[in-house]
Amino acid sequence: MIRVVLPAHLKTLAHVTGEVRLTVDGPVEGAGPVTQRLLLDALESRYPMLLGTIRDRRSGKRRPFVRFYACEEDLSNESPDAPLPEPVVSGVEPLIILGAMAGG
Repeated sequence: MIRVVLPAHLKTLAHVTGEVRLTVDGPVEGAGPVTQRLLLDALESRYPMLLGTIRDRRSGKRRPFVRFYACEEDLSNESPDAPLPEPVVSGVEPLIILGAMAGG
């Protein structure tokens, strides 16, 4: 079970409180690891109202000002096909999705 922490406005949109827990249908055994892309596919499949809020619907790229963190690391600029850290895949640590702020 993978744990995902959403920002408050996306929790409201998805009608959830607390963490979201997802089972990610990973690739076929031996075909590869669980990735950001697979996790976000599972999240958007379970909560279709989030389509287009975290990543662009056409390009699949992370939206500006949306950041991904896990295991005290910024994963925002990692490839969407990079493996997620093992503590996230095993449910020990959550993937945190944040709406970054800009301005000054």
